[in-house]
Formats: sequence, C-alpha cells, structure tokens
Amino acid sequence: MFLFNRTNQTTANRSNSNKQNQPSKTGSVYCDVKSLMLLRFEAMSLSMPSARRAVRQQAGAHRSPFRGRGMEFSEVRLYQPGDDVRSIDWRVTARRQKPHTKLFHEERERPILIICDQSISQFFGSKTTFKSVRAAQSAALLAWMAIEKGDRVGGIVFSDSGHQEIKPARSRKAVMRFINVLADFNQALSIKSPNSNNQSFTLNDALLEAQRISKPGTLIFILSDFLDFNAVTEQHIQVLAKHNDVAAVRNYDELEMKLPPPGTYSVSDGSNTRTLDTQACSSQALYAEHIKAFNKHLRATMTRLGIPYIEQDTVEPTRDTVQKLMQFIN
Repeated sequence: MFLFNRTNQTTANRSNSNKQNQPSKTGSVYCDVKSLMLLRFEAMSLSMPSARRAVRQQAGAHRSPFRGRGMEFSEVRLYQPGDDVRSIDWRVTARRQKPHTKLFHEERERPILIICDQSISQFFGSKTTFKSVRAAQSAALLAWMAIEKGDRVGGIVFSDSGHQEIKPARSRKAVMRFINVLADFNQALSIKSPNSNNQSFTLNDALLEAQRISKPGTLIFILSDFLDFNAVTEQHIQVLAKHNDVAAVRNYDELEMKLPPPGTYSVSDGSNTRTLDTQACSSQALYAEHIKAFNKHLRATMTRLGIPYIEQDTVEPTRDTVQKLMQFIN
C-alpha cells in the first residue's frame, strides 16, 4: 500500500505538485520562524506538568543527583526520632511547648527533549495543512511551554537525509535555535527531494540519538507519523522509558485513513508515478483492514509500554492537541 509505506509515501492529486513544491501560506504547506515564534503567546495559556517533588526536612550536606531549583517550604510537624535537629522550628516549638520540625519540597528540574520528524512522509496533507507543519508547530509550542516554566529544553529534528540536535538549555536562545532548525528542515521538504528509499536517517536513528543525549528524568516528546514503526522502534522507546518520561504524538491525515472515492488516480512518491484504482470494493476493504490493524497495533504497543499517546489530525488545531496531551502526563 503506497500511503502506508514510508519509503513509498504518496502525494495525491498530482496536478497540485507544482503548488506543493513552492512555499505557500504559512501553516499550510510550510512554516517559518515568525509563525513558530508567535506560538509563544499560546504557550502562556498552557501549563507544562511539574517534575515529581521530594519531601525533605532540609538540604543535606551531600550533593543530590537531582539538580533542583531549591527547597520550598511545605509544612511544620511534630519532631520525630531521627529528624535532623537543624530543621527544628524553634518559634513553633516555644509557642506549643513541643518540638516541631520543618518540612520542605525539593523542586526537581525536568529537562525537556523534543524529537520532531520532518521526513518526506510528513510532507503530505489533504486538508488545512501538512503533517510536517503540524509536527513543527507542536514541537515549537512544547518548547515555549517548557521555557516559560523555567525548564531546560532541547530537541532532535530529523529528515531522511540527516538530523540536528539542540542540547537542553534553560534559555530563550536555545528555543530560538530549535525553532530555526525546525523551520530549516520544514522548508527543505519538497516532492523533488531524493526518494526515501535512499534515506540515511530514520526515526530509529533519532531515538538512538535521544538515548545518548538525554539525562535520567528527562521528559521526551516524540512527534512523528510512525509509518516506519517496527520492533526496533519499540525497543528504543522501551529503553528511553526506563529512565525517562516519554510521550508520543502521531500525525496523520484523513486521506491516509481510507482510500479516496471510487475512481482512478495518479499517485507519486516524488520519483515514481503509478495509477491507483479504488473502484473495486475489495481494494477499499483491504486497505481499511490494513490501516486499522496498524493503528490498533501502535496504540496497543504504546499502552503496554506506558507511553501517553495521542493522534493528531492535520485539521486539529495544534493548541488542542498539546492541551489534550498534557492531561496524560504526570
């Protein structure tokens, strides 16, 4: 099936190919730095979940493996044997005539790593916008949310021909570097790009890079269409999830979920052109069964691995997708 295989991803309606090969209005075929920067204002109305906090009496003499922002006062309770005398609240103790000790929350930092797929299979869309644009917008919005919260943020942006990584940092410059890379990779997409049969970089390679640069406790977002998902992909995600929090967003287009109305269509992957005949009922049923099985397998795998997973249609606003995703992240 053409639409189902990354190495043979099709572009329906060949007559529109010339339009797709030229920059179009922002948010449809391509995105630019300015549009991704404007998502900062949407990020202000959304909230990134906090890292789990540890309750302690006070900061100890030994350096913690978690690089937190500090100690936040939690409560005062009765002194218990074994409590550090340095944490005693003498004012409360004098007032109540019983020893009381202070408790604090250690605020732990959670770096954010965003893996954004800008492969040729993402350069596809039948309504509103392309999958590649939705992925880039979601990645930028997540980055702005993270920096607004004060977390370190970085990412890996990849295409069939290579990748670029931005190591997590707590600065707007890091976000801007990430956004510029997103825009560059997005605008480099074209139906005249080299056929993905010769691809030198895949989602599996990106996940392997994530294992190398991510620190334990990192919150990792994977934004892709997952069309080349296989057993190796599952293994890489499982390794990442052992010491990190992982969430996944699958980008899809309505035209990928079912064949177009009965008829004869010319379809192309940018290099080869074939004729697709959807008039036979058997073709419609076979494709529907195939895509349904793939979707079911992907959802079941993510559930089994404990990965928050949602699907994003190209017509769904980016803000709604991200807001929905946040509800599933601790």
